[in-house]
Amino acid sequence: MTVSRRRIDHLVLAVHDLDRAAALYEGLGFQVGARNRHPWGTENRLIQFRSSFLELITVGDGALIPPHAPGRFSFGAFVRDCLETREGLAMVVLDSTDAAADAAAFTRTGIGRFEPFHFERKGRRPDGSETVVAFSLAFALDPRLPDAAFFVCQQHHPEAFWNPAFQQHPNGAVELEAVTLEAPDPSEHADFIAGFTGVAGRNNGGQDLVFPLRGGGRLVIASGAGASGGTSYRVAVADPAAVAERLAHLNLPFQTADDAVTIGPAEAFGVTIRFGAAGTR
Repeated sequence: MTVSRRRIDHLVLAVHDLDRAAALYEGLGFQVGARNRHPWGTENRLIQFRSSFLELITVGDGALIPPHAPGRFSFGAFVRDCLETREGLAMVVLDSTDAAADAAAFTRTGIGRFEPFHFERKGRRPDGSETVVAFSLAFALDPRLPDAAFFVCQQHHPEAFWNPAFQQHPNGAVELEAVTLEAPDPSEHADFIAGFTGVAGRNNGGQDLVFPLRGGGRLVIASGAGASGGTSYRVAVADPAAVAERLAHLNLPFQTADDAVTIGPAEAFGVTIRFGAAGTR
């Protein structure tokens, strides 16, 4: 089986109330980072795993958001526009070792005609000391998936970002294993996702398409009537039964099936979260 050279880097989860969302995730047993502010008007809080992370994001100062322009994708404008209609999984992000080359490749294949976007910001280590993290992004869009954006992310100072102290979660979470998008006809998006991941999708026996990623992750396009974007993700945990106990204590409705504990979008700010045993995928 051919596997993409890319892995899941992170998922962007758009929410109206950043601190309320962070409180939910803390209740679910995740360690949630401090608030960061972007110069283009958005604010985030991160949940870091071994080689991936979740980005809870909201609009902080809408006046700072630049508009989309020819050849330029506005990260802040996409988040703002997403939140005008819904909360939830807004962007799917894979890793990159050369965002400029990836942007050029996306242009050649017609899935993204945007300049690479570079930024840096201050961060804090677990001891409270300051550091700097820097990223370059290359964007891709599928017009038939209007509720989702895609990009690859190159980290220029990974040693300043990844930190084992941030990866210790009371619920035993270790990694993002899968992300699922839904569309009425998954086959219509096969070429786009193949161009984005660099690997062809495989059929799982139904209409769903699975794109295998480096590190054992996967990007799935599932059949969903009326859907047109990201709907769920799966995170590996040490003990799903312990997560179920935690959810019951919080009085959050959940389901247990297919080796995973699942909470729905009504409880999780517009996204379905599946907790599966690490190594079972």
